[in-house]
Amino acid sequence: MTSTLDPATSVEAPSASGPATYSRLVLPAMAANVFLLSLIQTVVVPALPLIGQQLSVSATTVGWVATATMLTASAVTPLFGRLGDVFGNRRVILVVLALTLVGSVLAAVGDSIAVLLAGRVLQGASFGLFPLAISVLRQELPLARLHHGMSIAATALGFGSGFALVATGVLTNNGGDYHRIFWLTVAASALMLVLSAIALPRRAGRGGRVDYLGALVLGAGLVALLLPVSQGHEWGWTAPTTLALFGLAVVVLLAFGVLQSRTEQPLIALSLLSHRPVLATNLASLFVGYGMFSVFLGATYFVQAPAALAGYGFDASVLRTSIEFMLPGTLLAIPLGPISGHLVGRYGARPVLLSATVLGVASMASLALFHDHSAEFIGALVAGNAAIAVAYAAMPALLVRYVAPHDTGIANSVNSIMRTVGGAIGSAIVITILAASAETVATPIGPVSLPTEGAYTAAFALGAGAFALAALLAALGFRNAEPHEVAAA
Repeated sequence: MTSTLDPATSVEAPSASGPATYSRLVLPAMAANVFLLSLIQTVVVPALPLIGQQLSVSATTVGWVATATMLTASAVTPLFGRLGDVFGNRRVILVVLALTLVGSVLAAVGDSIAVLLAGRVLQGASFGLFPLAISVLRQELPLARLHHGMSIAATALGFGSGFALVATGVLTNNGGDYHRIFWLTVAASALMLVLSAIALPRRAGRGGRVDYLGALVLGAGLVALLLPVSQGHEWGWTAPTTLALFGLAVVVLLAFGVLQSRTEQPLIALSLLSHRPVLATNLASLFVGYGMFSVFLGATYFVQAPAALAGYGFDASVLRTSIEFMLPGTLLAIPLGPISGHLVGRYGARPVLLSATVLGVASMASLALFHDHSAEFIGALVAGNAAIAVAYAAMPALLVRYVAPHDTGIANSVNSIMRTVGGAIGSAIVITILAASAETVATPIGPVSLPTEGAYTAAFALGAGAFALAALLAALGFRNAEPHEVAAA
């Protein structure tokens, strides 16, 4: 392999296990890319009611603004991971960032729901940045810095989500124009594109064949799964469309497995998916993804509830929710990156994942049981954010330990998809629980529908259960598992 590096931004690698040189900008660039995808995923969530109001569309229609990116992500993330392995990560990352930038511009300048949805579809390409970033770090960083680098990049997921919630609250305060949040993504996408073009060395991919048919079938199966998961609360969980799509997802995903078993160079080797440590990591990612959205959605709705009417909540505006309740956990994510890398390097990724998920159980249990005072609620949110950030910091290290270097991209792509699926399920269940318990309360300005306090308790308790399942996987899923040979890395 050949590499082109600027001597001013590169240093000698301290270990023969890494490349001869690596750019000082590689780690910041990859962490920034992960931050971008998390920003794009989360930035619209608190702004959906405002977007619906300003575009004069229903809540059901505006919900597609969040769903569109998730569907794109499920369809393209595994393909991008494989393309990076075959053609080189730098080339694919720049293409992904260019698509994200175009989508951001469309969303920022458009004044119709159709244009906004087209922009969000293109923005969904950004989800492919996480597995590509981990592949770059494994390729470019010396072994001594690898855990540190991956942890910093992975904790950017939590920081990006928290930053997005805060930024949206500030930019849309007092009914501000929703376009502002998309101009933020335009600026961020353009910056990441320039930074990546400068930072990433020109390395050839390892070559091989790309299973485009497999990517198409997998994408179709994941879309068929995630569409009813995200819309089932609107369509009805037993509606014919919902059940038909779930059935179609099962058929298509089974067909994907058969296709991969008969393909010489499959998109995803079934042996990789069934490898016990990889399977345990992916399932843990699903459960932590569920817990993450239980925290974000449940807490956001809870703190904004009018206490005088509901008997709970803190009457928080969107801005107060962002600054007082979400910002502390967001700021904590900044030092958690290097701290997590140090812990993974010293104690191993599995104990770190186990500790993080146990902390997640405690934080969600605290939200369920102790939510009368803002201080205790904020403390639980900070703990939850820390648990999510550290858990996701440990997962890339687990995958790198148990998969071959050439499988890094696709392994992390699958892990990212599992996080997306978990988040979608978490969002759907939280919304369904809250909607099912809603009671009508009379007010001077008309009736208002509010969920019961018990519904929030149930939602937070289920989040604690999800973290508990992730903890069991961390405790039991890696016993006697043999790591991939270090020499192959």
